[in-house]
Amino acid sequence: MSEKTILCIEDNFQNRILVSRILTSRGYKVIEAADGLEGMEMIRSLKPPLVLLDIDLPGMGGIEIVGHVRADEALRHIPVIALTASAMQGDKERFLKAGCDDYLSKPIQVKELLDMVAEYYPE
Repeated sequence: MSEKTILCIEDNFQNRILVSRILTSRGYKVIEAADGLEGMEMIRSLKPPLVLLDIDLPGMGGIEIVGHVRADEALRHIPVIALTASAMQGDKERFLKAGCDDYLSKPIQVKELLDMVAEYYPE
């Protein structure tokens, strides 16, 4: 993958569009998966440099996905950012403990998203 590619695993169409517009405006190529099973297949086949991961997904949840990523020697280096509406006290800690590198709550804030992607995108 020579382009600055990011995999966004998100079941909400409007959220996928928003993330894609924000990131493509900054030169990233956003690949999208609409459910957890498709997303996990794409992680395994594409080995993207960065994954934005919704937690509540059909097919396979985000916690399960990040567990598979961290357990796989070929994938564990990939940064995974939880991008979720789950914003209750303790949620961030739970997602970090599960293996996510960081956490962004919805609704998506443009500057926060761009700053976090810049922080975790491998150079």
